[in-house]
Amino acid sequence: MTAAQAVETVFRIESARIIAGVARIVRDIGIAEEIAQDALVAALEQWPESGVPEKPGAWLMATAKHRAVDLVRRKETYARKLAEVGRTLEDVPPPAEPAGPQDIDDDLLRLIFTACHPVLATDARIALTLRLMGGLTTQEIARAFLTSESTVAQRIVRAKRALAKAGVPFEVPYGADRDERLSSVLEVIYLIFNEGYAATAGEDLVRPALCEDALRLARVLAALMPKEPEVHGLAALLEFQASRINARTGPDGEPVLLADQNRSRWNRLLIRRGIEAMGRAGSGPYSVQAAIAGCHADAVRYEDTDWTTIAALYGRLVQLVPSPVVELNRAVAVSMAQGPQAALAIVDALAQEPALRAYHLLPSVRGDLLRRLGCRAEARAEFERAASLTRNARERALLLGRAAEASET
Repeated sequence: MTAAQAVETVFRIESARIIAGVARIVRDIGIAEEIAQDALVAALEQWPESGVPEKPGAWLMATAKHRAVDLVRRKETYARKLAEVGRTLEDVPPPAEPAGPQDIDDDLLRLIFTACHPVLATDARIALTLRLMGGLTTQEIARAFLTSESTVAQRIVRAKRALAKAGVPFEVPYGADRDERLSSVLEVIYLIFNEGYAATAGEDLVRPALCEDALRLARVLAALMPKEPEVHGLAALLEFQASRINARTGPDGEPVLLADQNRSRWNRLLIRRGIEAMGRAGSGPYSVQAAIAGCHADAVRYEDTDWTTIAALYGRLVQLVPSPVVELNRAVAVSMAQGPQAALAIVDALAQEPALRAYHLLPSVRGDLLRRLGCRAEARAEFERAASLTRNARERALLLGRAAEASET
């Protein structure tokens, strides 16, 4: 790995913590992100000659914080700002990298709750936090939103301006204010995890660092809000999903379908944590999704999966959060419980949904149903269409392989 590649990799992992740490000093998320980018540029200039530091994340954090302090000094309000952040700031060493799954910088919580302030529209809160917390590009966020890159870029720019104009404090709120922001915070964590669990673009199917960050945030929120059932529901869902990550890819990084996964590679500790969190979950959307994931975790073999219960749970989820994506997932469960013909009717009814026109999983699911019904030529066409829609190289290869298999006699 070259120094430049190391810089990009480390920054992708550490950017949220750097932005959060700097935002606590400058009290402006937009400026904090710019300073973090300055630290990235400094690393790109220095590391090729000096070599990658022993603790590259700490190096980037220290560089960004020093620049933040310099900026504060140059402002007329320096004395007041310095009093807020402490006169010994420069003498404080950069924070150590998290030692374990429970160890997460409080600044990250401040960052996510600040970005989810009600002064912003819901879509803007989620887009901004995905950008800051997940380090996602506008392209990746647009894919998650099923919308255009220009729309996402405008949301992010306007969100930063709105937070600065409103003078939103960089803090974890309490009481009703915290409850008001919770739904957006949960959705952001969920989307960050999903991007790590099934990357929308690039050469890798899985981005474990994003999953780990989302899982840590979910655990911290569960500790912060022990009486909020949906927080525990989300935590349970992510624990169950994370338990399967090691089995989702083969030796060369190729995707492994759920039916073919080696379940001995599923992380039993995470499954136990998921079961514990389910004991405190409720009946909201994340809790229902956690129950679905729990059904998969309960099955020792793929053939043991309780698809009837899963289909019923998806039916309940559709009522809670009507969505064509949820309905598509329900169709998969119905196909396993009642057969492909029953599910095909559901999938065909989704064909005209605008949000799914560029969604590769729609033709992928339809292709699988047609394959099981013996319609090989039609199945191949659907798999090829799905391959043309995905931006992930690993998924594309899998779908093209399935297209080739469908045409075999």
